[in-house]
Amino acid sequence: MTYTIYVDSPEETEKFALKLASLLQPQDLLTLEGDLGAGKTTFTKGIAKGLGIKRMVNSPTFTILKQYSGDLDLNHFDVYRLEDSEEDIGFDELFSSEAVSVVEWAKFIEEYLPANRLEIIITRQSETGRVIVLNPIGERYETVCKELKL
Repeated sequence: MTYTIYVDSPEETEKFALKLASLLQPQDLLTLEGDLGAGKTTFTKGIAKGLGIKRMVNSPTFTILKQYSGDLDLNHFDVYRLEDSEEDIGFDELFSSEAVSVVEWAKFIEEYLPANRLEIIITRQSETGRVIVLNPIGERYETVCKELKL
């Protein structure tokens, strides 16, 4: 089952992600898909705030991975540059760490992703409006989506 929400501003995107973050646990995996400028990094900023991370969060486009410490740690991946690459930067170890992982452009590393995860697709509807679709894969993520009361 998929869950859909509509947001009208970057602030609403961040607020929804903050709410989602309150339900996350160590080793949770969120994958983010969406065109450039859809709001993936804005969404991740909300997750980071919800995890108690105080540092500024920005896209790790050139470094692939940024790690942040908070009440729960965060591994923030942007794997866009790994398209058509066979490079494994230790995904298994990173996904099994105690951190929450958020992967932007996850389709480029599909073969390295754990079977269970929360797939999130953000689509631009207008200048500031977005549609956020959650596709829970696995019982854990189905429970998270139900707890969000969407």
